[in-house]
Amino acid sequence: MTVSEQVREAPVDLERDLFLRVLLRELSGTLEDVVGIAEASGYISVVGGAMGDRINKEYQRALSVDRLTRDQVRDVLVDLKRRIQGDFYIIEEHEDRIVLGNRACPFGDLVEGRPSLCMMTSNVFGAITAQNLGYARVDIEEAIALGHAGCRIVVNLTPSSATDANGREYFRIEE
Repeated sequence: MTVSEQVREAPVDLERDLFLRVLLRELSGTLEDVVGIAEASGYISVVGGAMGDRINKEYQRALSVDRLTRDQVRDVLVDLKRRIQGDFYIIEEHEDRIVLGNRACPFGDLVEGRPSLCMMTSNVFGAITAQNLGYARVDIEEAIALGHAGCRIVVNLTPSSATDANGREYFRIEE
């Protein structure tokens, strides 16, 4: 039996990308409700770290390098978000930190009210930066998830440059 044309052509807003973003929103919301935002962020950070490692290896492979340079790390942070429909850009860059902005979250408006999903950005950025440069501390100073117009993320490259007590530290893991 095949699906009827009436059902197949029904104006239902459902496709894979939206389905997966809604799934992540509901999963993070359930975690936040059951265990709290801090614990939910912890669970999501584990996934973000694994994603960061995977993405890092993909860029290293594609660029034929064992470690990305600082300039490549900066460019990868912007590019990876572009590829998943974020709108990240460099606000400023200093010897000890890279400050990024974002006008569009890859989760779209589904991120609103789900700050634990910001751990994906923190851990992906932290894992890539630390694996290549040895250290990172990621401070999410503003986030669309928290109702800001955009995001402001500071990736500190040295422990002494970190200022936000809420930031997360990342270190190179030798394999």
